[in-house]
Amino acid sequence: TNIKMQVPSATKIEHTYEIHDETIEDSYHWLRLTNDQKESEVPDQHTTDVINYLNDENAYVETTMGSIQHVKQHLYDEIVARIKKDDDGVPYLRNGLYYFHKYEQGQEYPKYCRSEIDDTTEHYQIMLDENILSKDYDYYKIARINPSPNNQLIAFAEDNVSRRIYTTKFKNLETGEMLTDELKGCSPAGCWGDDLHYFYVTKDKETLLSDKVWVHRLGDDQSQDRLVYSEDDTKYSLYVYKSKSEQFIFIVCYSTLVFDYLMLDVNNLHGEFQHFIPRETIPHEYSLYHFNDKFYILTNYNAKNFRIMETPVTDTSKDSWTELISHREDVLVKSLVVFEQYMALEEIFDVKSHIRIINTQTGDDHYIDFGEDVYTAYISRNYTFDTDILRFNYESLTTPSSTYDYNMNDRTKILKKMSEIVGGHNPDDYVSERLFAEAEDGSSIPISIVYKKGIKKDGTNPLVLEGYGAYGISYDPYFSRPKISLLSRGFICGMAHIRGGEDKGRKWYEDGRLLKKWNTFTDFRDVSLHLIDNQYTSPDHLYAYGGSAGGLLMGVVANNYGDLYNGIVLDVPFVDTLNTMLDESIPLTTGEFDEWGNPKNKEYFDYIKSYSPYDQVKHQRYPNLLVMSGFHDSQVQYWEPAKLVAKLRELKKEDSGVILMKTDMTHGHGGASGRFKVYKDTALVYSFYFMLEGVENYTWD
Repeated sequence: TNIKMQVPSATKIEHTYEIHDETIEDSYHWLRLTNDQKESEVPDQHTTDVINYLNDENAYVETTMGSIQHVKQHLYDEIVARIKKDDDGVPYLRNGLYYFHKYEQGQEYPKYCRSEIDDTTEHYQIMLDENILSKDYDYYKIARINPSPNNQLIAFAEDNVSRRIYTTKFKNLETGEMLTDELKGCSPAGCWGDDLHYFYVTKDKETLLSDKVWVHRLGDDQSQDRLVYSEDDTKYSLYVYKSKSEQFIFIVCYSTLVFDYLMLDVNNLHGEFQHFIPRETIPHEYSLYHFNDKFYILTNYNAKNFRIMETPVTDTSKDSWTELISHREDVLVKSLVVFEQYMALEEIFDVKSHIRIINTQTGDDHYIDFGEDVYTAYISRNYTFDTDILRFNYESLTTPSSTYDYNMNDRTKILKKMSEIVGGHNPDDYVSERLFAEAEDGSSIPISIVYKKGIKKDGTNPLVLEGYGAYGISYDPYFSRPKISLLSRGFICGMAHIRGGEDKGRKWYEDGRLLKKWNTFTDFRDVSLHLIDNQYTSPDHLYAYGGSAGGLLMGVVANNYGDLYNGIVLDVPFVDTLNTMLDESIPLTTGEFDEWGNPKNKEYFDYIKSYSPYDQVKHQRYPNLLVMSGFHDSQVQYWEPAKLVAKLRELKKEDSGVILMKTDMTHGHGGASGRFKVYKDTALVYSFYFMLEGVENYTWD
C-alpha cells in the first residue's frame, strides 16, 4: 500500500528589502545557506533545518512515485542496456601521437589512452584511469588533459565536488609517477608554455569568476607562481589556451558582448602579454587563429552574423585588418579551422548547421552534403595543419552520433565510427520533421520533432517539448539514446528553436535577450499551441522540459501558460531571477548583466520582475511539476528551485497537479558523473511522464 505522506511545507520567515521605492518580500530567503555552512563538518541549526526540508521534499518524491518504482528501474535498466559496455573513442592525432578514451565492461568512467599508431586494440599507453582516480568520491570529473610539448608529461584538471572548481595535477608518462605539484582553485583552462612552465586560471572563491592567469614552474609550490594577468572588471571571465600553431599563448577576457585577447609569443615566456587590440567599450566578439605570418579573425565588428578578416602578425591593429570573407545577412559563421591549404567554417542558415570548405589556394568553396533535413554537424578535433582531412561529427534525431573523416580535396568521407545502440536501432522506424509555428509578432519559429512511424495525429499522443532560448545557444537536433524509451512507446519528442538562441542567426538571439526576453517565453507558448492545433498532441498529453536558463523558461511557462500542459519539468532552473541578479556576491551574477539586464536600473528591475518565476507565483491552478536541482550547483544555486517550490506549495489552488522536488545532495549543475549513473535522473523524469500518462497503459516486460 502507498502510505500517504504529508506534503512538505516550508516555514515562512519574514525577510524584506527596499529597492526603487518598492518593498520586496522574500519569506523563503532562509533556505539559502553559505558555502561555509554547506561544507561544515558539524552543521549548525540553520543548516540542519534547510537540509531537513530538502530531505522531506526528496522523501515526498519517493512516496508519491513509490508505486511506480519498478517503472523507474525498468527505464533506467533499459537506457543503460543500450550503452555499449566496452567502447573506444575514435583516436585523434596530436603532436605525433594518437589520443583516445576506452570504456571497459561494467566501468562508469573512461581510461584515457594514447598510442603511436591509429589503433585502440593494442600497443597503447594508459595515461589516466578515471575509475581508479574516482573511487573515493561520489562525484568525479576530469575536464581536460594537456600533453606537454615533448609528450613526456600531462596536466589534467579534476573536480570531485561538482562545483566546477578544479585542481590541476601533473603526471610523468615516462615513469608513470604523479608529480607533487597541485594547483588548487582552478578553472579547467590551461596550457603549457614549454616543458617546464604551465599557464592556468584561478577562480574567485566567492563569485567563482575566472579572474587570474598564472604561470607555474614545475617543482615549485603554487604560492610561488607568477601572476601574469588579473581581471578587475567583474563582467569578464578568463581562459587561457595555446594556438593550434603552438606559437602563441592567448588569454581571452570574455563578457556577453565584448571579447578582449592578450597574446604572448612562446619564445618569450617571461615577457608581458600584449593586447591584440585595445579593449573596446562597444560590443565586439571575436576569436583568433594563427597560421604562418598571419592572424585570421572571426569577428562581428560591423558584421552582425560575423565575417573573417586577416592581419599580419607584425601589426594587429584594426587599421591593418583586411576582409577575407564578407558578412552575409542570412548566414551566421560560428567557427573556423585553418589548414595549410584549406579553411573549414561552421555556418548556420536555413535553421541548419553547415560545414563549408574553402580552398585558400584557389578560392574554390563547397559545402559537405549530409543528406538529411533535420540534423547537427560540427567540426571536431583537428590539431594538424598539413592535411587534407577534416574530422567532423554528425547526428540527427534518428541517426546516432557519428564521427567522419572528410577529404577536403576529393570530397569523399569515411565513417570512422557511429555510436552503437546495443539491442539495435533502425533510423527508418522513425520520422523526423521540421515544422514552423507563427509567433504573435508574425515571426516563424522552427520546431524539430521525431516520432515512431505510423503515429496518428489525432491529439492523443504524449509529446515532450524541450526549450532553452538563451545566451545565443542553438538547440541543435541531437540523437538521444534514452529517448528511444519514449519514442518506442508512442511519445513524440520535440525541440522549440525559440528566440534567445542563435538557431536562425544572430538576430534571433538579440530578439530574445534583455528587454526582448518575453519573446523567448511567448515563442514557446506559440510552438505548444501549434502542436496542439495540428493534432500532434493536446493539453492533456503535452509535457514541457527545460534546464538551467531553460528551467527559467519552464517557470515562466508554468506561471503564465500552465493550462497548456499536463506536466512540466524544471531541471536546475534559474527561477529566483530577480533576487539573484540583484546579488553580486552570487557566483556568475555580474557576468550576466548583458544577458538579462542589471535590475539596479529601474527599467530592467521592472522587466525582470515581470517574468521572474519566484516573484510571479500566483494563487491559481498549476499543472503537475517536477523540479530538480543539485545541492552543490554553482551555476544555479539549489535554493532557487527550493524557494520556488515552497512558494508554489503556499499559493497554488487546491485543484493543482502534484508538485515534486528532487534535490541531489551529492551533485551540482551537470548532474551525476559516470556514464551509467547520469541516467538515474533521466529515468526519474521519464517515469514522471509515464505516471501522468498512466503506467498501466504501457508494457513493462
